Amino acid sequence: MTKPTKLKLFKTLKQILFVTVVIFLATFLQIYWAMGEFSDRMSSSCLDCSFFYDAFMMSLITSVFMSILFSILYSIKNKYIKIAFEFTLLVSVWLYWNYTIFVERESSWSTYLFNEEINYTISLSFFPVLVLFTAVLFALNYKKQK
Repeated sequence: MTKPTKLKLFKTLKQILFVTVVIFLATFLQIYWAMGEFSDRMSSSCLDCSFFYDAFMMSLITSVFMSILFSILYSIKNKYIKIAFEFTLLVSVWLYWNYTIFVERESSWSTYLFNEEINYTISLSFFPVLVLFTAVLFALNYKKQK
């Protein structure tokens, strides 16, 4: 391998690792911020699983798959289209995880309609998702002007 190829590979791996860490931290914070009030409740699918374990595994899965998808999205030159795809993907996954936590730790022990589950999940998730996506957006897309 030539030296320029090694440098390019190193730069790409460094970028993927950075994206993975940022998404992992943002996902973990988002889950705790939005769904933290259910942390003391028992999960209906895994009676021995802690909230921390669920949040950690969800964050790990999200960070790996999203870093792969975001790496593919880096080839898009139009910044607005790229941000729209990033927003759609990340917010959809975050809302899905929040819905999953709500169903496992709250609505499965009670009587909620599907619409009530969705409304409650969105109402708890709206502010944390917007704030943390904005932080992720700036962290991943901001480049210093020289």
